[in-house]
Amino acid sequence: MRFYRIWLLANILLITSLSTAKGEEECVLHYVENGYSLFLERKFVQDQSVKVNCYKGFNLPNGQDTITCTESGWTPQPICIPSETCSKSDIEIDNGFFSESDLTYAVSRKTRYVCKQGYTTANGERSGSITCLQTGWSAQPSCIKSCDVPVFENAKSKNVSTWFKLNDKLDYECHIGYENKYKHTKGSIMCTPDGWSDKPSCYEIECSIPILDPRLVVYPRKIKYTVGDLLKFSCRPGHRVGPDSVQCYDFGWSPSFPTCKGQVRSCGQYPELLNGKIKGTKKAEYSHGDVVEYDCKTRFLLKGPNKIQCVDGKWTTLPICVEEKRTCGDIPELKHGSVKFPVPPYHHRDSVEFTCAETFTMIGQGSVSCISGRWAQLPQCVATDQLEKCKAPRLAVIGANKLVKDGFNHNSSISYKCRGSQKYGYSICINGRWDPEPICTRKEKTFCPPPPRIPNAQVIETTVKYLDGEKVSVLCQDGYLTQGPEEMVCKDGRWQSLPRCIAKITCSQPPKIDHGSIKLPRLSDAGRDAIESSSHEHGTTFSYVCDDGFRISRENGVTCHMGKWSSPPRCVDSTGQCGPPPTIENGDITSLSLPVYAPLSSVEYQCQSFYKMQGSKKITCKNGEWEEPPKCLHPCVLTEEIMRRQKIIPKRTKNKKIYIQSGDYVEFVCLTAYQKARGSPEFRIQCIDGHINYPTCSK
Repeated sequence: MRFYRIWLLANILLITSLSTAKGEEECVLHYVENGYSLFLERKFVQDQSVKVNCYKGFNLPNGQDTITCTESGWTPQPICIPSETCSKSDIEIDNGFFSESDLTYAVSRKTRYVCKQGYTTANGERSGSITCLQTGWSAQPSCIKSCDVPVFENAKSKNVSTWFKLNDKLDYECHIGYENKYKHTKGSIMCTPDGWSDKPSCYEIECSIPILDPRLVVYPRKIKYTVGDLLKFSCRPGHRVGPDSVQCYDFGWSPSFPTCKGQVRSCGQYPELLNGKIKGTKKAEYSHGDVVEYDCKTRFLLKGPNKIQCVDGKWTTLPICVEEKRTCGDIPELKHGSVKFPVPPYHHRDSVEFTCAETFTMIGQGSVSCISGRWAQLPQCVATDQLEKCKAPRLAVIGANKLVKDGFNHNSSISYKCRGSQKYGYSICINGRWDPEPICTRKEKTFCPPPPRIPNAQVIETTVKYLDGEKVSVLCQDGYLTQGPEEMVCKDGRWQSLPRCIAKITCSQPPKIDHGSIKLPRLSDAGRDAIESSSHEHGTTFSYVCDDGFRISRENGVTCHMGKWSSPPRCVDSTGQCGPPPTIENGDITSLSLPVYAPLSSVEYQCQSFYKMQGSKKITCKNGEWEEPPKCLHPCVLTEEIMRRQKIIPKRTKNKKIYIQSGDYVEFVCLTAYQKARGSPEFRIQCIDGHINYPTCSK
């Protein structure tokens, strides 16, 4: 009763506030067709208004809720007309269903629909919406076939999507040492109406042995050779011409197989290396199998094997010395130490000398070099009275100096001889550790085959084998780019961490930006043609300039990198205004987007159904730039195929919900006669941005 009085008072106040004393026309509200009012049979003067309530399904024209007394009577007439509605009975959804229970919808109202598992909307979403218009529904909803993530066998994909729409392509790459059935290390599959067009499966690469010289002894003999396997060679009679071992790689055997020859020739003088020199002493003549080692001059970097060998009168291929343009920055500070006579700039292989303070001792090398733009490891300055002693080694020591009661002082040296050996071993105590460690276990030197010829790298043939731990740097051919490490490493008798030389991919025309253009050195036809060219080489860079009244928001250039331009800069309103707010995936702003926003203007975002917002829904224009917008996190989709494969079902079987919001939990149980598998994830799992780690059950 109290609420009724308050409501009545509010309506009277509304009438009073809108009334005027000057109107002479009078209106009486006798009735409301298809509705009601609390002011029936009352008199109202001109310009006074009264509130009208329409029955459900009816409304006044143009959505009004008041009528006004005018010279010609009530405007609009106190007649509630039927609301225009749309009915769900007019729609059929193949492979989908409505997510709301209402049967009729008023004009401008939206309804959402959800596609069944394995289907998506035309734009690839799991759900969509349609709007009731005066002419009927805005569109006919449709759900088309989609594909779940396939099972990869010895392969991986950079695509992290959890589902794919029809005709989507999925690229995959085989693990190292594997290839697909088409003998390629990369492949693509497509989502078709019948599922994926192929299986992303890869198989271990095999290396076959060609017909070899019958005098060549090959070890080991196997039916099948895979990536990483080694073959060793020797000749029954005569001399081996070529390497004594080769390795199987994903691109085949490398280096080339050897042959056997009765007589071999010697070599004359070694070839000169441009910007390089040899190590060791020069000889007048070099025998078959002799090795010469090279080094590059300061500021140059050696690419390829650093050793060449005399093979039957010919030297193997020379390495290359390329200029290293990278320089090192400021010298790092050494605690309790300083640098002698620093003279910047510091180029490749330039070195500086460190010294420690008077009461400190240097541990490590005092000379530190700049290597390819980075300083090598610095020494340490340890307080002399804090230096640690070395414990006496367990083996028998023949000679020693500076022996003290509780061990050996820093810089003490020892000599020892192992049983059955005629050679002496030597070691020195460095701040509590022996260098090298005095041990008597026999450890044979481990060698790798001659380094392989990397596809699309500079042609370098060599027969020299390398010690464990040695490295070889690779230089790609023109038009190719090094992918991965620049050096291959000899480890445990095999070459590992192989670089790859991949073709440089050109870019199309550079991206255009609003309120700005590409900056030309001169307005020339040549410059204009260069920009308008349809192909730009890898590494090409362009700069931008903004129109008057705008400024660059960050770095003003773009660079072509493997077929893609880096993100271009933006030209913002230099007065502090902002352009349109940034778009977000699976969401949008709640208001109509404007071309320009005043400083401190704000907009709000909303996510599509089932998507969860991360971050503030409201962003503000500050200093000509928008704040960071929120993200719409993907929901998780419970796929029947995966649950069937994992032998699980949701614990609450009555809940037919197939979509789980990011951050929510879902609990599973095993199918009858199955139990939790060893190593399976927990049965209560959280959905994280579209990803869910299904548990596994087994018998």
